[in-house]
Amino acid sequence: MTADNDLDTGLPIRLLHDRVLVRMEGSEGERRSTAGIVIPATAAVGKRLAWATAVGVGPNVRAIVSGDRVLFDPDDRSEVELHGRGYVLLRERDVHAVAAERIENDSTGLYL
Repeated sequence: MTADNDLDTGLPIRLLHDRVLVRMEGSEGERRSTAGIVIPATAAVGKRLAWATAVGVGPNVRAIVSGDRVLFDPDDRSEVELHGRGYVLLRERDVHAVAAERIENDSTGLYL
């Protein structure tokens, strides 16, 4: 959980403090329901959280490592482009959940 995780991706960036750099999964366009129905991007839906994959973490990030899937609010994001590819920069506190095999049931990952 150090800033060295950023170097594993080959990205020309070193994240500071509690920052997490993530790559969005899929597109933000149309989606497909579990029944196979195509939902257009223009369909009105309630507030929807998004999944992304962490590709780099800052030195003060405690509950996320590179490769974890994280759940966050896409309305509260800062976008950055590196090597022609788009990423999202978050604070660790803006992440709602982490999906990883190493997560233990009694670990909350919360901090105040």
